[in-house]
Amino acid sequence: MTGTTTGTAPRYLYLARHGEASGDESELTDAGRRQAELLGARLRDTPLSAVHHGPLPRAEQTARLVAGQLDGVPVRSSELAGDYLPHLPERDELPAEFADSMLDRLAPFPAEERRPDLARRALARFTGPVDGDEPRHELVVTHNFLIAWLVRDALDAPPWRWMGLNHGNASLTVIRYSPDRPAALLFSNDMSHLTPELRWTGFPPELRA
Repeated sequence: MTGTTTGTAPRYLYLARHGEASGDESELTDAGRRQAELLGARLRDTPLSAVHHGPLPRAEQTARLVAGQLDGVPVRSSELAGDYLPHLPERDELPAEFADSMLDRLAPFPAEERRPDLARRALARFTGPVDGDEPRHELVVTHNFLIAWLVRDALDAPPWRWMGLNHGNASLTVIRYSPDRPAALLFSNDMSHLTPELRWTGFPPELRA
């Protein structure tokens, strides 16, 4: 695990993928807005200190709709919570039987979306215990790739293993970082706050439950 581990109090990191977006990704759909509102209602009694979001409209709109259900929690934009490839594996990192297909999947992404530097900084900013005596609860509204990267790190999996971890729109993942134990993935891709027709959007169709 590469996050900070020197703090004295636990951090609870809440990770949510943005709500369903329009075809051009310039805004949320009606379903996406409802997903965000339901996510906010679920988090209403959580002692969040901040809602962070990536700079793209679908993440910002989701964060603001979530925050609208909360009581005065500040909303902050961060490029670290953006939509980017967190790690580009070399062929020899990958299982031989999957290497070609995995590298082919990454090949179309342009250079400006390949940002391992941001991924390293996101680990430093959002993971690990915190200083002080009080637990910290933070929400990051972001995109599938970053959530997968942070889950992979919490599980101490190889860097390439962010690939293949999927999260539905407005699903919730929570990781606890304690000073005296490994990171704990409390739950992942939880959609229990969404009504049945709003679940599994943004998830690969062949993997939907």
